[in-house]
Amino acid sequence: MKISRQEFLKALGLGTAVLGITPLSSLSSYAGTAASGKKGQAETSKKSSGRMKIKAIEIYYFDIPLTQPFRIAIGTVTAASDVLIRIITDSGLVGLGEASPFLPITGETQETNVTAARHIRDMLMGKDALAIESHLREMKPFMHTNPSIVAAFDMALHDLLGKAAGLPLFRLFGGERTELETDITVDLDEPQIMAKRAKEFVERGFRTIKVKVGQSPQLDEARIKAIRESIGEGPAIRIDANQGWTVPQAIEALRRLEKYRIEFCEQPVAAGDIDGLRLVREESPIPIMADESLFLPADAIKLIKAGACDYFNIKVMKAAGLANSIRIAHIAEAANIRCMLGCMVESRLALTAAAHVMAARENIVFADLDGFTSHTVDPIIGGMKLDGGKITLPETPGLGCDVDPAFLKKLRRV
Repeated sequence: MKISRQEFLKALGLGTAVLGITPLSSLSSYAGTAASGKKGQAETSKKSSGRMKIKAIEIYYFDIPLTQPFRIAIGTVTAASDVLIRIITDSGLVGLGEASPFLPITGETQETNVTAARHIRDMLMGKDALAIESHLREMKPFMHTNPSIVAAFDMALHDLLGKAAGLPLFRLFGGERTELETDITVDLDEPQIMAKRAKEFVERGFRTIKVKVGQSPQLDEARIKAIRESIGEGPAIRIDANQGWTVPQAIEALRRLEKYRIEFCEQPVAAGDIDGLRLVREESPIPIMADESLFLPADAIKLIKAGACDYFNIKVMKAAGLANSIRIAHIAEAANIRCMLGCMVESRLALTAAAHVMAARENIVFADLDGFTSHTVDPIIGGMKLDGGKITLPETPGLGCDVDPAFLKKLRRV
C-alpha cells in the first residue's frame, strides 16, 4: 500500500501525539520558547545568585551580667563579656554572630577579640559575603589566638548564607531535627548548696545535671554524693573537671565516683597532657570526654590517634566557628566517636547557632547549651526555645534570631 508524503507526516503527527512526543513540525517554535525561557531563567539566576557584597560590619561590646558568679576549677566568670558582630550587605540582608571569650580556656579576652575584629573587618569589607571558605582561609591566623571572634564572623556569614538560601541553618547543613535535649550545669560551691541547685533544676524539668568538679577527690565525692541523694536515681549526672585534677587524682576521683552512676567525665587533666588523658581513660570506670584538649579539627585527629578519649565536646567558640565544628563531627563520625555540643556563657544567639550544628549531625548526641540560663537579661528575639531540658529550633532562614533593637541601642559600638 502506497501513501503520499503528506499522509505519512499526518500519520506521524498522530502517532507522536498518542505517545506524548513533540511533533517535528513544532520543534522550531518549541526551541524559540525554550531559548526565551532559558534567558529569563539566567537573568533570574543572575539576580538571585550574584555576589552579595559586604557593605558594613558593626562590632559591639556585648555585655550581659550574670545572676551570680559562675565558678569552675580553673576560673570564675562574673559576666558574659562577649562581642556582637553584624555584617550588612548591599542586598539588605544582615548576618549576626557572637564571640564568647573565656581567658582560662581560650586564652582570649573581650579586648583581644575586639582588636582582632577590627583587622578582620578590614579584610572582609567589600567582598562577597557568600564566599565563606575563602574568608575562613583569610581568618586562619586568628583561629589560634582568638578563635571566638573567628566563630562570630563565621556565624554571621552562615546566617547570611541561610537567609540568602531561604533555609534555617540546620536544614542547609543537611539536618532535620528540630527538637534536642540539653543538660544544665551546677557550678562549684559547697556540697549542700550544689545539691539544692541540682534539685531545683530537676524540678524545672531538666533530666540531666552537669556538675563541675576538679578539686580534691574527697570534696568532689562529697558534692556528687549530696547531689545524687538530692535528685534521686532518675536524672543523669555527668561531671566536668575542667583540667583540675592531676592524673593520679583523676584516677582516684573517678573510681570513687563510679557508684553514683556518672554518665561521663569531661577533661579530667590538663589540656596538653594527651598521654595523661589516655592513661586516665585506660584506668577509669567512667567514660572520658575531651574538652579543652579539643579546639580545631587537627586536635580531633591527634586525640583519635592517641586513643585518649571516648567522646568529644565540640564548642563553637573553641572550634572557631560552625564550619570547623561540623568538620570535627565528621572526623569523629569516621572514628565512631560520639560528640557533645557545648558552650561558654554566650547568649541565645550563639547557642542557637550551636544547636543548628547539633541538629545537622547524628553523632552529636549530647548537648550542654545552657549558657544563657545564668544571664540577668535575654536580649535575643526568636532563636532556640528552652523548656525544661527541651530545645526547639526555629524554622526561619539563617540562625532564625535577632538582637532586640532596644538592647542594641544601649551597647557600646566599636
